[in-house]
Amino acid sequence: MQIVCVAAVLVAWQIGSTTGWLNPLILPPVSAVAAALGTLLQTGTVWADVAVTLFELIVAFALAAAAGLLAGFLISRSTLAVRVFDPLIAGLYAVPTILLFPLYLLFFGIGSPSKIALGATLAFFPIALSTIAGFTQVSRIYIAAARSMGASPLQLFRYVLVPDAFPVVIAGLRMGLVLGFLAILGGETLTSNAGLGHQIVTMAESLEPAKMFAYITVAFALAIALNVLTSWVETRGQTHGREQTA
Repeated sequence: MQIVCVAAVLVAWQIGSTTGWLNPLILPPVSAVAAALGTLLQTGTVWADVAVTLFELIVAFALAAAAGLLAGFLISRSTLAVRVFDPLIAGLYAVPTILLFPLYLLFFGIGSPSKIALGATLAFFPIALSTIAGFTQVSRIYIAAARSMGASPLQLFRYVLVPDAFPVVIAGLRMGLVLGFLAILGGETLTSNAGLGHQIVTMAESLEPAKMFAYITVAFALAIALNVLTSWVETRGQTHGREQTA
């Protein structure tokens, strides 16, 4: 059904663009977008920009995940810390992170570091909040039972805390990855010298909508691939967690 809906939209788009119902400068024919995409893939010009965007995303996500997981776990160990920092982080999360982008440009320039900083900042908040929520919801009965059986702090962390908190934590990691990707693309469209977002804006300014949509298609495909990858990791992690607790 989903494939049928997508196909119907593409057919309507193609008919509307070729018959003049749609402005081809805004929505070029699907066939033209497909031809532009094929040219980009055949010549390999798109891969350098994909590599730049992926590099920025990987570094930003690694920084956000390390900081968010560590901060979230440490805060979750104290009820007082949860009461103080959880609403504080949630409040900061509500502030539009894009407001910091001019500051990041001032400190890091228009290259990759400013996009990495923006992506890491936006990805940090859902990761930290989900980590706090995940570890604070672990059943006290499980913790007490493990301690009564002589579990060490490391065993308690590995076999009780992590498996029980994992579903909530991985949801935050997935959200952080998506938000980081969106932030990086947004930063590239605003001010950048490379990356998919930079090319999308360049093609729009050059009045080459077919190439613009071709780059958008690549970014869309990359987002789907990242979502499939994180879904696979989530499934594998949940299976491993059940095996650990069995």
